[in-house]
Amino acid sequence: MKSLIRKCPKCHTYTLEERCPKCGSETYMAVPPRYSPVDRFKKYRIEELKGEMDGENSCD
Repeated sequence: MKSLIRKCPKCHTYTLEERCPKCGSETYMAVPPRYSPVDRFKKYRIEELKGEMDGENSCD
């Protein structure tokens, strides 16, 4: 089953549209990846989250 909820990366608004109704940017699916005990991409996701927390990937 596919989720319909989408999220805007710029203004963090949840919507059902392909484009954000507030800022007009492209939205993405807001569904988290499935959990797997053998996660090959764990270190890449952690690095990305650390970068976001440090403000490297800021959209403002």
